[in-house]
Amino acid sequence: MKKIFLLTAMAFCSIAAFSQSKMACCAKPSATKQFAMLASDKKFVMSHATPKPYHFQSSIGKAITYKTSDGKTANAFEIKAKKPTDNWLLVVHEWWGLNDFVKHESEKLYNDLGDVNVLDLDLYDGKVATTREDAGKFMQAVKDDRAETIIKGAIAYVGPKAHIATIGWCFGGGWSLQTSLMAGSQDVACVMYYGMPEQDVNKLKTLHADVLGNFANKDGWINPKVVAKFAENMKAAGKKLELHQYNADHGFANPSNPIYDSEATKDAYAKTLAFLKPRLK
Repeated sequence: MKKIFLLTAMAFCSIAAFSQSKMACCAKPSATKQFAMLASDKKFVMSHATPKPYHFQSSIGKAITYKTSDGKTANAFEIKAKKPTDNWLLVVHEWWGLNDFVKHESEKLYNDLGDVNVLDLDLYDGKVATTREDAGKFMQAVKDDRAETIIKGAIAYVGPKAHIATIGWCFGGGWSLQTSLMAGSQDVACVMYYGMPEQDVNKLKTLHADVLGNFANKDGWINPKVVAKFAENMKAAGKKLELHQYNADHGFANPSNPIYDSEATKDAYAKTLAFLKPRLK
């Protein structure tokens, strides 16, 4: 009888262990991984036309590095405020990498917001794509652990007194939201352009700031259904989402993108400024 019980108990433990293992291997990937996996979708890759030549040379920003907790260093592009301020805007690039478009957009935000330091994060560790094939490879190569280490290093770099707002596009749109989550009580605002939303309501409950979302109705992946679910999840989490949806396509706000939509970009940018200014006083 004891032997039978022992075998039964062992069998139960084996089944439980197998079930847990199966649950672990079948666990839903993170929001950032889900977006990165889109690089395996040929339609998604082909929807990103080769960008037009775009050149920008900043006279006020500079490339910097800072230490990260994994013993490495991270790259960034920094524009310091004319007068000392605790206001910081952390910027996360598109799937192309930290290129001239992102630097130019950051300087524009810097000038229009005023009284703010801007820090462009580099989650690709120095790699910048000029072809959609390379962009897909670079995006898929990003490991969540390394990206989070880069972001946490940036948060440490700006300091514990910093009031942090975040913004990003495409790949960076999803990471903008993740950066806000990691910034905790220092977070004052989050702007995301057509990025993958966080789907874990419990994680969303930890947000300390409102979110502005600029999305494209013609986007075949971060589509209106995904956006509607995000709005539902934010409501369930008790968080405020200011949502704007445009009759445009994914990547509409990048002028180097052949499907650039100037009207949608103008409106989204104006709403972004109106959202960020009162939160970066």
